[in-house]
Amino acid sequence: MNFDLIVIGSGPAGQRVAIQGAKAGKKVAVIEELSAVGGWCVHTGTLPSKSFRESVYRWSLGSRGTLGKSSEHVGLALKRGKLPDMSRLLKRRDRVVKNEAKVIFDQLNRNKVKLIQGRAKLKSPNEVEVTSKKGVETFRAPFIFLAVGARPVAPVHLKVDKKRVFDSDSILGLKKIPKSLVVLGAGIIGCEYASIFSMAGTKVYLIDRRHEILASVDREIVAHLSEHFVSQGMEVLLEAEATAIKSSAQGLLVELSGGRKLKAEVVLISQGRFGNTEGLGLEDIGIRKNERGLIQVDKFFRTSVPNIYAVGDVVGAPALASTSMEQGRIACRHALKLEESPMPQFFPYGIYTIPEISVLGQTEEELIAAKANFVVGKARYRELARGQIVGDQWGLLKLLVEKKSRKLLGVHIVGDSAADLIHIGQAVIDLGGDVNYFIKSVFNYPTLAEAYKTAAFHAVNQLEGTLFIK
Repeated sequence: MNFDLIVIGSGPAGQRVAIQGAKAGKKVAVIEELSAVGGWCVHTGTLPSKSFRESVYRWSLGSRGTLGKSSEHVGLALKRGKLPDMSRLLKRRDRVVKNEAKVIFDQLNRNKVKLIQGRAKLKSPNEVEVTSKKGVETFRAPFIFLAVGARPVAPVHLKVDKKRVFDSDSILGLKKIPKSLVVLGAGIIGCEYASIFSMAGTKVYLIDRRHEILASVDREIVAHLSEHFVSQGMEVLLEAEATAIKSSAQGLLVELSGGRKLKAEVVLISQGRFGNTEGLGLEDIGIRKNERGLIQVDKFFRTSVPNIYAVGDVVGAPALASTSMEQGRIACRHALKLEESPMPQFFPYGIYTIPEISVLGQTEEELIAAKANFVVGKARYRELARGQIVGDQWGLLKLLVEKKSRKLLGVHIVGDSAADLIHIGQAVIDLGGDVNYFIKSVFNYPTLAEAYKTAAFHAVNQLEGTLFIK
């Protein structure tokens, strides 16, 4: 059967390729190995973890009567020996996953995208072989898009058994909230799950062989997060790695490189991801990938075979659902010779720890290293009426402002609704605005968005004070 475009994978990147192609009037097929559309993002990754986070967060507020009070009470569940019911926490995940998969299916169906269930393999630059219960079928198209995603990997000496040792795709298979948890890897996913389980009352040990967590994030923002971790009773052990995980009737014993041994009910291994490229036939047609199975692409997401594109987690960083969607749209438009620009230089990151983090643009450390002339404007949630209402005493918003032009160079937020708030700063940066926009604008009261105005006044006061001194 012939198509104009064939997309392998129905996650965020694949969806956008398919919809963009269909909107352009092309005949599009999506091949999905899973029984439902949405990819790993919907079924084991982003949506399940964020839904679980929301359930834990709401439980933590209500169960301890902390709603509307300071979040400093977080962590009392463990001291009281009270842990939430795992099955109840997962009800939100189950509902969200089911509904989102239906939304995606309906969207593809409305746009007359052909859905093919089965395992795909490239037979040539224009042919895809699909193995399913029906047998083996071959489909052809002038353009093929690889949106197969990535999966967690564990070191050879640390085996994931999905009983007491888990990875990020299997951790929500737990039957109950553990009393103790060792998280190996303090990247984004490791920090997210560490904070979620800590909020649920689990004693958490967060381990990383590097000397800092979330290395790409502004250090002051990370310091706020770390302070919150410590207040919850979490232990963060850096420059250490697990040399062995030993099992006994009493639980697990995790041996660390420095000689320390940690006892825990459960271990989560979160040490990177590997592209889902095995068995795809890439080598047979000359598509290059690295040692982690990630496909090499150009700025328009073309592989080393020009009519085959790769988008989403399978091409590596930033590996966000949001950027994967945009990659899919850009790649499809490029293939169809529709007007398009490469990915923007700056886009927001959302890190769904508790508290939440979102960042955009350059960090303070990067600007200092570049010897940039800038000031930092800050607003703390505790200074905002809305911060008092929602009980967030930890939140912080930072604006990095160039002195001469007053343009925004970066926005960094830790606290409630950070991933939503970041888009205000994003719009101002993308439209060429400066810090005066916030000074002259009226914000709803009481809102967390007022933090922009407070931080802008802080920055401008420094600028005008400097000018006055001169």
